[in-house]
Amino acid sequence: MIVKKILLIIALVGLASTTWASNHQPEKQSKAHHEATAAPSSKPTPEQTIKMLQQGNNRFVTGETIHPHANSARIIQAGRENQGDHAYATVITCSDSRVPVELIFDAGIMDIFVIRVAGNVIDVDEAGSIEYGLAHVNTPVLVVLGHTQCGAVTAVAQELTGHGHPLERNIPALVDNIAPAVKKVMAQHPGATLRDTIRFSIEENIWQGIDDLFMTSPATRDLVNSGKVKVVGAMYNVGTGKVKWLPEQKTIEILHAVEQNPQRAMEAMAN
Repeated sequence: MIVKKILLIIALVGLASTTWASNHQPEKQSKAHHEATAAPSSKPTPEQTIKMLQQGNNRFVTGETIHPHANSARIIQAGRENQGDHAYATVITCSDSRVPVELIFDAGIMDIFVIRVAGNVIDVDEAGSIEYGLAHVNTPVLVVLGHTQCGAVTAVAQELTGHGHPLERNIPALVDNIAPAVKKVMAQHPGATLRDTIRFSIEENIWQGIDDLFMTSPATRDLVNSGKVKVVGAMYNVGTGKVKWLPEQKTIEILHAVEQNPQRAMEAMAN
């Protein structure tokens, strides 16, 4: 009889615990579900977007990721709605498998318009993709994201310093946009070791990409000048997961220099 009473008490306690748990889901899960099914709202400002990206990367580095917009409700929403109502950033980065964009910014489906190409170079195809992300997906920020140990920059630096090796026929044309960055570093640091030349060139290549974009994309220049969009450079460390944000003032300086360059493209729209 005593045993039956004890078992009955245990069952009642278990039922009460289950009921309480079902009515008190963790706030994080409830918030994530709400965000995944919420109606589209206005886009964040460029400043707010950069802060969101910084906070997302901090969560990634500290192991506190919340994996937003990654459930079945968001997938259904993506099939029904326009990404232009949701995506808050355009990111161009390298194809390197060590740079998983959505993961390092703790973002999800329809959050980031991603462009990937070896060496994060910005040539015609990439510039067009960026214009689409900024002008049609309506993202208020473009991040030109380089990364440590970039193989494309390394190959160009090796070639220009006499340490190169044969490359497949289509690769040189792919990475030729990197050469000006490496040559600039070599001129600024004539006594640098190959390792340092590569390290300096990886960052310089980010600025080169921004310069190439502004030279070929009047639409991007107009969006930046209007204050609707910010273009920022950043460096991802493949060994730590941390994104280093480069000075925004440098982007402004590049834009001002391009505006004075008579060789810049002038027609924003295709004929």
